[in-house]
Amino acid sequence: MDLGLTKATAFIAGASSGLGKAVARELLREGARVAICSRSKKRIFAAAEQLKKDVPEADTILPVVCDVTDEAQIESALDQTVDAFGGLNLLVSNAGGPATGMIGDHSATDWRAALELNLMSTINLCRHALPYLRKAVASPSGLARILMISSLSAKQPVPGLYLSNVSRAGVQGFAKSLSEELGPEGITVNTILPGYTLTDRLAHLSESLNEQTGKSIEEIEAGWSSSSALKRIGTEDEFAAAAVFLLSRRASFITGVALTVDGGAVKSLL
Repeated sequence: MDLGLTKATAFIAGASSGLGKAVARELLREGARVAICSRSKKRIFAAAEQLKKDVPEADTILPVVCDVTDEAQIESALDQTVDAFGGLNLLVSNAGGPATGMIGDHSATDWRAALELNLMSTINLCRHALPYLRKAVASPSGLARILMISSLSAKQPVPGLYLSNVSRAGVQGFAKSLSEELGPEGITVNTILPGYTLTDRLAHLSESLNEQTGKSIEEIEAGWSSSSALKRIGTEDEFAAAAVFLLSRRASFITGVALTVDGGAVKSLL
């Protein structure tokens, strides 16, 4: 299947590792030009070098230093991308997950930081990318997509993840509202909700839960596996394949959707 992404330009936040990096790799395989960002210069340049090795036929990859909780840095990073590639077709918002804990473990400062990290970063990325996406959808290419990487916790809250459960639900409300506004313009807006996936973030989460609950990491991971219909933890490549489809021309009639990529862990009917 030709996804129609050759020469499309993508900006991917939080792409020095994990799911963001996996989406970048898959887009490069499809012939897209990709800007990746992280707040760590060392990590994002290392990720770019690794991606060049993984996809030697890739057209262009641009590493950008950007802390997505800083609106000015978001604006600068998007400007750098457009200056380098001449436009922007695809925006992928993404950020690390906030700390684990129960209600008594988090201060008001913790709550504000989580909302800045997961919700406000998404809002600000979209706000500043929209002028470029509107130009793209009005151009001969006609391709403009927004994809927000969230979490299954937006549909099915996870015990001990108060900060994530609340901030991800906020992203869902924003995404659905934005899809309604941008639909008449031909810009699609979707969220993708990963379940338990083999990433560094998941390893850190299991370590944190081990400290809090006393359960072994093996027990914790076995519990995650058993919660899904497929009885296993997913891979980054499996997630990236679904994400890139939603970003593609072939997904032109899909918008306002929250797609779970979780092996069947969410048990709701809808």
